Amino acid sequence: MAETEWPEGDALRVALARGDRALGRTAPILGHLLSARDQSLFSDAIVARVRGMLIHLAWQILRIQAEATGRKGREQFAAEQGESLAEHFFANPLLVAHCHALAMEWRLAAALEEEGALDPVLSPLMQTLIGHQDTQIASAAMAAMAAQARFAQAQRRMEMPLAELPGDLLHEALLAWRSFNRDERSDALTRAEGKLRLDFDERAGRLSLLGRLVTTLGSGASAALAIDQGGVALFLSALALRSGQSRDIVALATNEQQAARLALCLRAVGLKPQEVEAQLLRIHPHELPPQGLEQIGTREAAQLLAQATSLGLVRDGT
Repeated sequence: MAETEWPEGDALRVALARGDRALGRTAPILGHLLSARDQSLFSDAIVARVRGMLIHLAWQILRIQAEATGRKGREQFAAEQGESLAEHFFANPLLVAHCHALAMEWRLAAALEEEGALDPVLSPLMQTLIGHQDTQIASAAMAAMAAQARFAQAQRRMEMPLAELPGDLLHEALLAWRSFNRDERSDALTRAEGKLRLDFDERAGRLSLLGRLVTTLGSGASAALAIDQGGVALFLSALALRSGQSRDIVALATNEQQAARLALCLRAVGLKPQEVEAQLLRIHPHELPPQGLEQIGTREAAQLLAQATSLGLVRDGT
C-alpha cells in the first residue's frame, strides 16, 4: 500500500480545499489536451475517452444539421466538420467536466469488473431489485438496468449519446453549435435546434432513471452505498443524492487525489468510519484509508462539503 499521509480532524478542510483547487484546474487542462494536435498527449486513457465522447457528440449534431439543410452525404459532412465543432465543445468546461466524470465512472466500473468480477450492468442489488415484489421498484430497476447497458456499450465505443446529456448540458452543446454556425445561421438550423429541444426527454436518460430508482427505494437505497452490492452506477447516484453533492463531483471523487472528498461524502450520508474505510479500500485497494475519520461526525462532514467550493464544476441536478 502507498505510504499516504492522511489528514486528521480539521486538516480534512485543507485536503478538501486542495481537492477543490485540483477540480478547478481539471477542465481547463483537459480542454487544452483535447485541442492539442500532438497525439502523444493522448496516451492517457481518460483524455482519449473524453475526446472521443465529445467528437461523437459533434458528429450526431452535424448529421442533424446536414439533414436539416438538405446536404447530401451527411456522414461525409460530419467527418469533415466534426473536429471543428468538437473544438467548441473542448472549450466548454461544463461539457468537458461531465464527460470526464463519466469516463472516471467507467474506469472504476471496468476496474471492479476486472478485479472483483462486479458486473458493470447487473450488480447484485440491481438483480434483486428487478425481481422485487413491488412492481414500481421492479419496473424502475429494469429501466435503470437497460439504460446502464446502453451506457456500457457507449463507453466501450467512447461515445456520448446526445439523448443522455443532462438538460443544462444539452443547452450548452446547442449554444456551442450556434457559435459554430454563427456565419451560416438559417431558418432550417433554427427549426432543427427547436426540434432537438422539443424532442429531448431528460427523464428518459440514464442519470434520471438511476436517480428515480434511488428515490423510489427510499431508505432501502442504503444498500447501494456498498459498492460491491449496488455497483458503481447506483453507488454514485445514491451517494450524490444523499450527500447533496452533484453526481459528477462524486464520480470525480473516485480519483485517488479526491479521496478526502469521497470519505466525507460517505461519512455525511451516515456510514460509520469503519464502513467508510471498507468502501475506500474497495475503490482504492492500493491506498491506505484515511485516519481520524472518527473525529468527524456526520453533521460536520456534511457542513464541510456544503462549505467547500468546486470552482464552477458543480451543477444542479446531476
